[in-house]
Order: sequence, then C-alpha cells, then structure tokens
Amino acid sequence: MTPSWTYTESYVKELYEAIGIFSPEQLDFQTIAHRLSANVFYWQETSQALFFNNRGYIMLDETLSPQQQWQDFCHELAHVLLHTGSQSRLPQSFVEYQEYKANHFMYHAAMPTFMLRELPLQDATTNNVRLVQQLFNVEQDFAEKRLTTYLERQRDMLNWNTYFYSR
Repeated sequence: MTPSWTYTESYVKELYEAIGIFSPEQLDFQTIAHRLSANVFYWQETSQALFFNNRGYIMLDETLSPQQQWQDFCHELAHVLLHTGSQSRLPQSFVEYQEYKANHFMYHAAMPTFMLRELPLQDATTNNVRLVQQLFNVEQDFAEKRLTTYLERQRDMLNWNTYFYSR
C-alpha cells in the first residue's frame, strides 16, 4: 500500500532529498544551512529568524544544548523557508499562526517521517524513545512527543485504509 504523506511530510522529504540528506546521521544544521544558503549565527538571546536584503538569517541561542539548538534551528528554518518579513508588523493572531506552523514543521524537520518509517518502531516505549532521541539528537520530551504523534498517525492511517478498502 502506498504511504499517505501530509503536506509537511512531503515538503520535508523533498527538501532534504534535494540537498542530499537521506539519513539521520546527515541531519546537521550547519550542513543544512550551508546547502540552503541560509546563514546561522550564535548570540546570547532567544533563537530567532531574521530577514535582511531578502536573505534569511537564523540566530541561535549559544547557551542552549546541541539538542536544543537543533530543535530551535528546525523551528527557525520554517520561518526562513515559509515566511517573510517581520512579525512585529503582523496581527497577533497571524503571529500565533506562524508560530504554530513553525512548531509543527520543527518536529518534522528534526525527525522526518521518511526516516522514521525506516525504523522498526511499533510503540513509544522508553527504549524506542531513547533510540530516536539519540538517532535524531533531540531532547527526550521532544523525541517522545514526535514519536507518539508519528505512531498515532500511522495507526490512524492503517485504520482508515482498513475501513476504506474493506467496504
């Protein structure tokens, strides 16, 4: 049966494959930024994306752990790829929408579905959470949330396909 992909899952898969990223070991924000011609800088403020002369810049909080920097990079990358301009000029409701979308993208960019599908994951046991946490270099809570939502979606699609094709 052909897998069903959401827009975000497809977008991340196509983006990473276009820049030669095919496995978790290749998920490195410096490499991804370089291949996407995005600039990454470190500072002691909250991570954020900035635009200057139509170029995206990702500013990462240098006090964060490597896992937190990777997660923040994925969030800010969403702003660089999907948004433009300054949030200070937008209505609050639209800022909230952009942040929601960037958070959604972050989970998929940090732990892509096409890579998760290559792993023998049946449930979100402590061992599986630890496995994906180490493999994707993310924090435990992040790994648990992403793995849980991934497995729930897989089960939902299986149930939907079983229902649909049994009729």
